[in-house]
Amino acid sequence: MITVIAIDDEPLALQLVSGYIEKTPGLQLAGKFDNPLDASDFLSGNQIDLVFVDIQMPDLSGIEFTRLIEKGPKVIFTTAFAKYALEGYKLDVVDYLLKPFSYDEFLAAVQKARNLISLEQNALHKIESNEEFLFLKSDYKIRRINFNDILYIEGLKDYVKVYIKNDPKPILSISTLKLIESKLPESKFMRVHRSFIVNLNRIETIDRSRIVFGKEYIPVGDQYKEKFQEFLDRNFL
Repeated sequence: MITVIAIDDEPLALQLVSGYIEKTPGLQLAGKFDNPLDASDFLSGNQIDLVFVDIQMPDLSGIEFTRLIEKGPKVIFTTAFAKYALEGYKLDVVDYLLKPFSYDEFLAAVQKARNLISLEQNALHKIESNEEFLFLKSDYKIRRINFNDILYIEGLKDYVKVYIKNDPKPILSISTLKLIESKLPESKFMRVHRSFIVNLNRIETIDRSRIVFGKEYIPVGDQYKEKFQEFLDRNFL
């Protein structure tokens, strides 16, 4: 699913592009804004894949807005003026839709965005697994996570939260628990619940079939109990 926002100070234009987004499979409209400053605030606290933005707007133009979110989500310009096309290419936007544009033209631009997003995600997933670390994309950055620093990982639909030793705030990344599990060494990590993977080397306390990390209690699911018990038996004095 590609999360999208639309920005346009013209109500009819904003309604049109928002309607296109909502009826297109694989796109999720996360917000629509008539002010790019409000959209910028929204982006600071939300992970968005694609932005449709008008160019000529008061306070902040679409071009200025795009410069502000450099290395953030993909951008598609929507404008009534062809003269800005060159500027769009300089900013490396995905596409440039000239108003009024049809749904077919909209879909063609979306497909370009899909291809670019897919290429980037595949490049991240193809990083070779090893016994020391992995890379995760979080907040538009790619972060190296050392395995020894991980306490546990929580899966939340299309997101994961990676909890790190001595860090009160987990790392949030768009991924699945299954994909993360495939990148982790089996000798160090174990899935103990449909929503949790734990670092076996970081387990210090087990309380009634729950693994304790500080104030957090990670349950061991029924289908994982046998494998987890085998781990305990191998290391039990």
